[in-house]
Amino acid sequence: MAQEAQARKLIANNKKAYHDYFIEEKYEAGIELFGTEVKSMRQGKCSIKESWISIDKGEAFIMGMNISPYEKGNIFNKDPLRVKKLLLHKAEIRKLEQQKMVQGYTLVPLEVYFRNGKVKIEIGLAKGKKLYDKRADMAKKDQQREAEKEFKQRFK
Repeated sequence: MAQEAQARKLIANNKKAYHDYFIEEKYEAGIELFGTEVKSMRQGKCSIKESWISIDKGEAFIMGMNISPYEKGNIFNKDPLRVKKLLLHKAEIRKLEQQKMVQGYTLVPLEVYFRNGKVKIEIGLAKGKKLYDKRADMAKKDQQREAEKEFKQRFK
């Protein structure tokens, strides 16, 4: 367990996805990147806040993922917002595509990280939350925070 924690280095996460969606299932995929993009990611210059995942002709792609250009790269730098291919098995892509057909489901990126030197992305099969669901979650978090605060004060 400790080795896995060392082997996994977080680059970017999407906290907003957990706020806006119920995450039903999670999948891990590789990303097809070029050299300067990987170097930029090693510096932590990646954002997935405004990105989404689409499936087209049996292949999965991530759109809107921003990888800032590598400072020391020159002509080899790629467009920061270019469409990147996700590396998944055909069976996983078919399963995701079928589940996405169900009304209200979407695919959202949750985290980008290094695992054993390779860039991986965790994607979630998600169902959108209604406004009242978001309010209920916020109220539950506030209640939990208050309980922890009270517990600390009681046992000081």
